[in-house]
Amino acid sequence: MRHWALAVAGLAMLAVDGGALAAEAKKTLPYYASINAGRARMRTGPDKTYPASWLYQRADLPVRVVATFKQWRKVEDPDGTQGWMLAALLSERRTAIVRGAQPVEMHERASSGAKLLWRAAPGVVGRLSACGGGWCRFDVRGQAGFVEVGSLWGVEPTERLP
Repeated sequence: MRHWALAVAGLAMLAVDGGALAAEAKKTLPYYASINAGRARMRTGPDKTYPASWLYQRADLPVRVVATFKQWRKVEDPDGTQGWMLAALLSERRTAIVRGAQPVEMHERASSGAKLLWRAAPGVVGRLSACGGGWCRFDVRGQAGFVEVGSLWGVEPTERLP
């Protein structure tokens, strides 16, 4: 009897996870996500039988989801490389990467005249929040400030985040 209860609970969890997966798959494409795992393989097609083209070892790296197929997501990385990843390797957590050749300034408020708090070097990844008006709050392991959206890859210029 006990094993049956565990089996039913397992089926219920699968149903909930499947429902969440289906809801996530219905998002308007493209959308941004981030790599959730410390090691994530990008494949040439939407199945584990396809060869891996890249191994990402950078959790929180932002990616743009451009297509979906069952539990697979076709993603584009900040360098423009596209391939397929399991949805379970991705998170809805919004992150961005500093682009360009120069460090970006992180300000106390969403204004270039606001107090300068930090500088983030090109290639630094941080978490996003409070985006709007061309600025995002960018948090790099507890060091946070507002950065102009044009300096980041992982957010659209007109996008608003709570």
